[in-house]
Amino acid sequence: MKPMRSLLASAAVLALTGTGALAERGSDGQVNILYWQAVSILNPYLSGGTKETHASSVVLEPLVHYDPDGNMVPILVDEIPTVENGGVSEDLKSITWKLKEGILWSDGTPLTAEDVVFSGEYCTHPEGGCSSASFFTDVESFEALDDLTVKITFSVAKPFPYGPFVGAEVPILQKAQFKDCMGAKAPECTEQNFYPIGTGPFVVKEFKANDTIVYEANPNYRDPAKPAFQTVLFKGGGDAASAARAVLETGEFDYAWNLQVEPEILSQMAAAGKGEVMSSFGTNVERLMVNLTAVDPSLGPDLRSVYADGTNPHPFLSDPAVRRALSLAIDRDIIVEIGYGAAGKVTCNVLPAPEIYASTANDWCKTQDVAKANQLLDEAGWVRGSDGIREKDGVRLSILFQTSTNSVRQGTQALIKQMWAEIGVETELRNIEAAVFFGGDQSSPDTFQKFMSDIEMYTNNFPGTDPEQYMANWACTEIPGPNNQWLGDNVPRFCDPAYDALVQELAVTAGLDARAEIAKKLNDMLMDFGAMIPLVHRGNVSARSLTLGGVAMTSWDSEIWNIADWYRIK
Repeated sequence: MKPMRSLLASAAVLALTGTGALAERGSDGQVNILYWQAVSILNPYLSGGTKETHASSVVLEPLVHYDPDGNMVPILVDEIPTVENGGVSEDLKSITWKLKEGILWSDGTPLTAEDVVFSGEYCTHPEGGCSSASFFTDVESFEALDDLTVKITFSVAKPFPYGPFVGAEVPILQKAQFKDCMGAKAPECTEQNFYPIGTGPFVVKEFKANDTIVYEANPNYRDPAKPAFQTVLFKGGGDAASAARAVLETGEFDYAWNLQVEPEILSQMAAAGKGEVMSSFGTNVERLMVNLTAVDPSLGPDLRSVYADGTNPHPFLSDPAVRRALSLAIDRDIIVEIGYGAAGKVTCNVLPAPEIYASTANDWCKTQDVAKANQLLDEAGWVRGSDGIREKDGVRLSILFQTSTNSVRQGTQALIKQMWAEIGVETELRNIEAAVFFGGDQSSPDTFQKFMSDIEMYTNNFPGTDPEQYMANWACTEIPGPNNQWLGDNVPRFCDPAYDALVQELAVTAGLDARAEIAKKLNDMLMDFGAMIPLVHRGNVSARSLTLGGVAMTSWDSEIWNIADWYRIK
């Protein structure tokens, strides 16, 4: 059995990572990285935010990363287990990993199989809310066979067993540091969550939540010639445009992430000659999440945006005619042209890639059809009032539409508001600071997972190349709520036993073609229901200084997964 992509890193990646260019650890001084969405925590298990996953990956490592082509690259192991090499059992119900010898934590103690076992037990603890729980779907046990060997046993056959500890969202935590932070205690361990001990190329020297992180080279990193940089300044805050300018025009920073900036502006900035714009397409989809539960503030904290076993439906978004009309009214071509340019494509799927998983069943959404949208609402009994806004049984089609603060997103909001007005829908726009919207502060009412609005917009994706864990995000058990500290991934609060059954079927199905058909069905169920409204298949867009070498940007993992290989071009 082989994963969808090649199991070994390609020679091209070795070239990208600048192998041979590094002479001495720390010899290239400081590298400056700018993420305009500031980081709130350095434990990816406690945050669903991409920024936290990336910032953590500088310190914490998984067993395996994914390279720019989606190949699995061994990090803390020497090889990828397969049926052929004996690492995956013939019945597909277990996988055995062998750690590299001699790897040390940054405090000088050895990495052992017990740390791997602990990391799995940490995320799957029944009293905790772990944002990466779907990576451990069907795991029955973790077992340290010896100091360097870990066996993961599944309750069912796993044709693709590379969920646990593969990719930056599921790194290895040091048991000695986190042993008193299990379950409900996890969010209380501030020191551990801000200053994790890792095996990566850098250690955290200073962490200011929602502001700045300073890292310094890990003195116990396994390659004595790496990292080339002695320190990393990881600055958060601002906006995408200013982040792009800081690399492309002023040269103040070496790398800037997630440049959701109008394409013509990026071209003008790049003309300054200090940096280049980089992009890669993975599975990013800018989408509208449809809240299927009631969000009236009068409901109070026990019911507002809470699924409550299906007893708390949204007053109008629970109507399939409304959900379909909202999608039909949108001209996605205009949104791509104005906001994304070459870094965007119209999509009607939440699962747009790899190509084998891309469904064509939902292509109706590619063509705006205002007449059809109006017809659907008319037939469903939503009547325009004197002000042009539709209503039914005293309920107005009035939407609170929220997203993070970003010029492209605010532009998209404005366009959609105009489009929805054409079908008699009133829209109030709200934007929230990205550090808060995507943050892990469970006391804040403004996080995307709490979803205290009718519609919200953001981008999400999945690491790696197999969508099993990603599609499991919309199982009934993944609905965020007070019971799981609002850390579930099923943000629309969608729940369908038939969907859950297909998720389980995918988990035990072997053969790439068969898995692809099931994944398409899952995607199509979500799209046909209207639990979310996809808009744009987004390419990741970042920028690097022309003096920064070794960058191997990937859309399948942490974008800065190979920071150990970065160096200064002299």
